[in-house]
Amino acid sequence: MKLAHFAAAAAVALVSGALAVSAAASPSLIALAVHNPNRPDKDTARDDARKPAEVLNFAKVRPGEQVLELIPGGGYFTRLLSVAVGPTGHVTEAVPLIGGADMSKASNGVAADPHFTNVSEVPMSGESLAKTPGQFDLVWTSQNYHDLHLSQLKLDVVGLDRLIYAALKPGGEFFIEDHAAKPGSEVTATADALHRIDEDFVKKEVESVGFVLVGESDVLRNPADDRTLLVFNQAIRGHTDQFLLVFKKPK
Repeated sequence: MKLAHFAAAAAVALVSGALAVSAAASPSLIALAVHNPNRPDKDTARDDARKPAEVLNFAKVRPGEQVLELIPGGGYFTRLLSVAVGPTGHVTEAVPLIGGADMSKASNGVAADPHFTNVSEVPMSGESLAKTPGQFDLVWTSQNYHDLHLSQLKLDVVGLDRLIYAALKPGGEFFIEDHAAKPGSEVTATADALHRIDEDFVKKEVESVGFVLVGESDVLRNPADDRTLLVFNQAIRGHTDQFLLVFKKPK
């Protein structure tokens, strides 16, 4: 079935000229990315909950983009982004040097997979980010911005956001998807206890370094989640209330 779906998506892509580097090509390349038979079953099993086509379309991922993915975890979005940006694009995974409960410091192996040749890997560090001023069209982090506030990491998150801002080209965008906490929740305590973060806090923190909020989506909202449970709790795991935000670096 995977191959059949991929073939169907490929036909749509060819009819619409999806291999051309243009904004109009993006939806078809995203279809190819989602139906790619080289995605592992552990990824595709999560698609109903994670809605990858809707998320990638909301973020307006385009062919040819240079993407920096922070904290890529198992590579769920890495594989999708690799196909969505096409052969002229590139995905750089920034892998943490220190891990957490959902923040693996180990390579996920995507950069070494011959099916994803436009993926590379660097350590996630201030030094690494500082080497790439104005290089990226898109910085992406999914379900992990809260991890930057874990007490064990002792990160200067505003300082990191400044490095992200500098790493983007003028007009570049910063995409954040994360598990929602209750409004007004204390950031570090909530990150430690629940692996969630207050959406309004994220907006204020990211905007404080010069970013402008340009997009919000409710595609992963779940009003049945009261935001009090740890995201790994089986009663809510895979179905948390999540927010999607896109910030732009002004030109």
